[in-house]
Amino acid sequence: MTPRTFPQDFLFGAATAAYQVEGAWNEDGKGVSVWDVFSHQPGNILNDYNGDIGVDHYHRYKEDIAFMKWLGLDAYRFSLSWTRLFPEGRGAVNQKGIDYYHRFIDELLKNGIEPWITLFHWDLPQALEDEYGGWRNRKIVVDFSAYAELVAREYSDKVSHFFTINEFLCFIDKCYGMGKVFDAFPPAACVSRKELNQARHHAVLAHGMAVEALRANAKQPLQIGLAENVVTCVPLIETEEHIDAARKAFRQMNAPYMTAVMEGCYIDAYLEKEGADAPSFTDDEMNVVGAPLDFVGNNLYFSVYIEKSDTPCGYREVPLSRSHPRFGMSWLSFGQSSLYWAPRFSQELWDVKNFYITENGCASDDFPSYDGKIYDTERIALLRGNLEHVSRVLAEGYPLKGYFAWSLLDNFEWCYGYSRRFGLAYVNFSTLERTPKMSAHWYRQVIRERRIV
Repeated sequence: MTPRTFPQDFLFGAATAAYQVEGAWNEDGKGVSVWDVFSHQPGNILNDYNGDIGVDHYHRYKEDIAFMKWLGLDAYRFSLSWTRLFPEGRGAVNQKGIDYYHRFIDELLKNGIEPWITLFHWDLPQALEDEYGGWRNRKIVVDFSAYAELVAREYSDKVSHFFTINEFLCFIDKCYGMGKVFDAFPPAACVSRKELNQARHHAVLAHGMAVEALRANAKQPLQIGLAENVVTCVPLIETEEHIDAARKAFRQMNAPYMTAVMEGCYIDAYLEKEGADAPSFTDDEMNVVGAPLDFVGNNLYFSVYIEKSDTPCGYREVPLSRSHPRFGMSWLSFGQSSLYWAPRFSQELWDVKNFYITENGCASDDFPSYDGKIYDTERIALLRGNLEHVSRVLAEGYPLKGYFAWSLLDNFEWCYGYSRRFGLAYVNFSTLERTPKMSAHWYRQVIRERRIV
């Protein structure tokens, strides 16, 4: 590859999550998710916003797919709402929900856009949280597997790419490890360390069971992976000693989730660190956790800087300076090199053959200018720099196959409600009118020319 260019088969897409965009929270037989309940409780969400309407993607999907076609997207990554299909999390199936996603998928295919389905993007059925504590109980593994089985039976003749899980940490650690603080996720519990680690284990085991259920019920050969927000460790200085330290840190700092999935075991350093609080598991369970994947997806937003040290672990995390730039969120610090090091380390550590950047973007203070256009210059600058690192990955031969921008539309940004905008399209939250931002025009040109513009 020449610098700043992309091969014709490189996949360009965009992504969303059901609760953030769909709305229609209680229509057509849909059940109640933990986010429906949590957002209706005063004080949990900034300004007491909720996702009842979201950006009405449920009703406006044809308009939004037309926007995708205008962008030139190769693929659209979206999540299914578990409670649209199983209103109570299991048992009776909601046929109206089944039919809706068939219509949605058909519309994507009609417009030449490949659907990539995510089974779970945090909207756990409230009934399962109430009945047995959600991810804290091993019963969730069985119910999630049954959900995956239904999805495979219904949609695998039309859809070939599936993600099991999106971002373990966000629906485990932020749900059960933080308590009643702002930016905790439902149910905002604070369990013991032992219970937290066991919930982590249930999540990776559910992932592995879902892989098996998808394959066993597929109507065609599938490509199956996950989308994980790894701790992206990058060398503070690009010399061999710091690169080796960052690679080691990448493996160890992702031990509960990504490393466990890729290696089918919990590494000794993790088990020793947790001691008596380590999760209980069997060898058979870990074989399921480590089920072979067809691709790996990482959601990449920021970097953790690592340098070699003389400590027992061999590395040290370098704190960010107080003036380190951030993009609209406290956690979203400037760190573009993550888009290079995550695919590189994934290949070097685990021999990953197909890697996708499954989320990447930034929150900006977007607003219409005097001429009605939205000049989100910082997003263009960030994405242009990010794709420079993608170009480097490709030039050096690492197996990066595609890139999904986050997000297609401005939407409900979890505990921040509608106060943060990540979209390529500006949404007027009063009228729900969509307007492509300048970043959308830029991204469209990148896709069209297959080069950084």
